[in-house]
Amino acid sequence: MAPVATESTAHADGRVGRRIENYTAFWQKDISKEDEQDTENRLANYTDVINGYYDGATGLYEYGWGTSFHFSRYYKGEGFYQALARHEHYLAFKMNLKPGMRVLDVGCGIGGPAREIAQFADVQIVGLNNNDFQVGRARKLTKKAGLENQVTYTVGDFMKLAEKFGENSFDAVYAIEATVHAPSWEGVYGEIMKVLKPGGVFGVYEWCMTDKWDPSIPEHKEVAHGIEIGNGIPEMRPLAKAREAIVNVGFQIEHEEDLADRPDPIPWYYPLEGDISKAQTLWDIFTVWRMSSSGKFVTHHGLWFIEKLGIVPKGTWEVGETLKIAADALVKSGREKLFTPMYLVVARKPAQN
Repeated sequence: MAPVATESTAHADGRVGRRIENYTAFWQKDISKEDEQDTENRLANYTDVINGYYDGATGLYEYGWGTSFHFSRYYKGEGFYQALARHEHYLAFKMNLKPGMRVLDVGCGIGGPAREIAQFADVQIVGLNNNDFQVGRARKLTKKAGLENQVTYTVGDFMKLAEKFGENSFDAVYAIEATVHAPSWEGVYGEIMKVLKPGGVFGVYEWCMTDKWDPSIPEHKEVAHGIEIGNGIPEMRPLAKAREAIVNVGFQIEHEEDLADRPDPIPWYYPLEGDISKAQTLWDIFTVWRMSSSGKFVTHHGLWFIEKLGIVPKGTWEVGETLKIAADALVKSGREKLFTPMYLVVARKPAQN
């Protein structure tokens, strides 16, 4: 039986044990048994799906990826963290962010991109996230960086932005690999449209299945299923639907491109392959090693052990196991060009006449 929304006692840091434990129950372990009812249940309970995942996975993300939870392109010899920052700078550049703008980061994670873009573009950023644990981490890290007067955070639902902030509140809005978690793209893009001022700009790196993906092919359906369960996504959708949703809510697209389709010598998914020989810098060896067979072994047993000790909430180990499913699915779909984590769109809200 599929789970429904649940409540349980929260930990002091904002994580909720019961929803971590329930997370994997939103998917059938046997993909052949997945049906529309499972997808509809995840969409209806998207906040529990997202929060259950990130309550369990955030610590693992920080351990394996740092504070910016997204992919990026790579130049030869470019360091991992340098590439992540460049990916964030590129979005700010394409959006033409200017000093003094009030900017909303939709699905801000623990604030890595917000802190980077705030300093790069000299803008004021409000980060929105529906996960209390991540917002707590974001505030702590931002205060440590001395940016608490430039970057602030609030807990909220990205499907209710106008209710949270009021209409025409921001000069610009961006979302980095976050709105894929929404129950519908038109719903979340429509809310972004509302909170933007007339003439305001929206920039997004969206997760999509590409035009090469065909859900009628069992292998294609299976790889999308792996991406979903391993990343807290209720439903993976095709790129054409993202483009359609952006236009349907009234945005004027100024630039769009699947950056993963560029002929880069270093693919965006290379850190997930676990091949130490591909590490671009000496420090990146440790980052890549974490996804190697020995790195996974250490994480697998280490996480099991600290969960038994009560250092992390019950269910964290099982969520961690889904990350391995995700890594395999992302590498496979990346190699076959079935998926992109960087469909870039820059669009504008029409100015009032």
